[in-house]
This record gives sequence, C-alpha cells and structure tokens, in this order.
Amino acid sequence: MKRKLSSLLLLLVSLLTLASCSLPGLATATSDNTIAITGGITSEAQILASLVAEMIEHDTDKETTIINNLATTTINHQAMMQGDAQVSAARYTGTDLTTTLNLEPTKDPEEAFKIVKKEFASRFDQTYMPSYGFDNTYIFLVRKDTAEKYNLKTVSDLADHAGELVAGVDTAWITREGDGYEGFKEEYGFSFESILPMQIGLVYDAVAAGKMDIVLGYSTDGRIASYDLVMLEDDRHFFPPYDAAAVISNGLLKESPEVKDAIAKLAGKIDTEQMQKLNYEADNNLVEPSIVAQSFLADHNYFEKEE
Repeated sequence: MKRKLSSLLLLLVSLLTLASCSLPGLATATSDNTIAITGGITSEAQILASLVAEMIEHDTDKETTIINNLATTTINHQAMMQGDAQVSAARYTGTDLTTTLNLEPTKDPEEAFKIVKKEFASRFDQTYMPSYGFDNTYIFLVRKDTAEKYNLKTVSDLADHAGELVAGVDTAWITREGDGYEGFKEEYGFSFESILPMQIGLVYDAVAAGKMDIVLGYSTDGRIASYDLVMLEDDRHFFPPYDAAAVISNGLLKESPEVKDAIAKLAGKIDTEQMQKLNYEADNNLVEPSIVAQSFLADHNYFEKEE
C-alpha cells in the first residue's frame, strides 16, 4: 500500500512538473542568446513572426523562438510586458491605439503612428518600428461582374446602387461605435438594401458564390486573390489606419542594438498586394507560414545592400 501511495505521489509530482514547463514564460527561456517573438493565430501574424525571426538570425548572432497562437493583441502585449517575449511581430497601429493605449482612433496614418510610437516608448519602454508597408484594414469587396455592372471603384460609387445590394459584414461591425455601420452611414450618407451579420471568415465564400453582392473583409486576406475580388477604395478614409509593424523591448535593444537594424530592413518592403500573396500561399496553397517567409526573404536576398 505504501509502495502504491509512493508511486502515486511520484506520478503527481511528475505531472505538476510537466505542467509547469508548459507555461509560456518557461517555454521561451531556452538560453540567454535566444530572442522570443510573438506571432498569433492568423497566417499573417505567423508569417510576420517568421520574417522577423529569419532577419534576426541572418543578420545577428542571436537565436530566435516564436510563440504562436496568442489569440489577441492584449495577450501579445502581456507577453511583452511580462518578459516572456522581447519582440512582437504583428502589431497594428489602429488596434494598439484603441485597445492597448485606450485612446481615441484617428484617421490619419502618420498621426496614428506618431502617437503609438511616443506612448509605447513612455508607457512600456518599447520601440514601435516603422510599418512593413501595408495597412490591414477593413475593405469592401465585390465580384468583378458586380464592379463592372455598377461601375464600382470606390465606396462612394455605391451611393446610387446601395439600395439594390445585399451586404454581408462581420457581426461585431454592425453595432460597433466609431468605425461601425452607424458611423459608416453618417460618413457616406447611404445604407444597404439588406445587411446580414456573419463570421468574417465566411464573407469571401459568400460573395464569390453570389449569395451576397458586397462584403466587408480584410485588405490583406489571401482569399481576395483566390476569388479574384475587387477592392473598393475607402475614398472618404472612414476606416482608421491599421499599419502593421513590429514592437521591440528597449531592454533588448540596449543589449543588442543590431536587432533593430535587422528588423528595420523590412520597413516598407511589403505592400498590401504582396501581403495578400503571402497569405494566399499559406491559406490557399497550405504552405507553412515559416516556409512562406523563408522563400520571400531568399527571393529578396534578405534585403542586403548591393555592394
């Protein structure tokens, strides 16, 4: 009986030990030379994390580890603040402005970046890097036949035809304040004949299949290219800017300033069309995000300066 009890106690201790080792903070502490980078749950976030990791390992003597599947900006931010990560690869100015900093949104991209850069430095001792070059914001999408039928190029072009169109949008967008449907109607001066709430991931299939005339999606989603959809320009700049960038702990930069130079090489190198293509490779062609990143950097010689 004592032997059985001892065995059970040993098993319990072993399980508790294994459980403790699965905590994010412990999982990232592989060595003093390793930089932990947060990714996310989307292909885009994971591709960006791999791009940052590859650049760091290519240009410095540092090793990297990526923490993926962190579901929200808040969780990514907490990982940085707790020291579980030193770089957050997929941050968006509009989201950080309202969610992380709890400030009012702005429609001016330069102003948004100026605010987050200043506030992250003063509040969190972190450096907000320049944008990769793309803005992952909401975008209205239509099929080519719909665009040709109504001569649609901008959102304002919808004004004379919105009463005939059925729109599919993210459920939360209908009731969200600021850049939601009520604000949209006030800014653009029209509403749709019918607006149906649905999960954001389903809108692309719905419009491609003809179940919707117009949908609200994300500007860098690879399925835009998959279905050959037309993006309508937000000509009144209703949606706030969501420029994508990396955030770095200043503690890391004090020890290894070369990390900033490595990541800075990605600034302005990925426009919206390019990010769509990278997401397409992962989401449509099922290529691992890390492989997508490696191929992109190899094709561009890791953005090394020509001698």
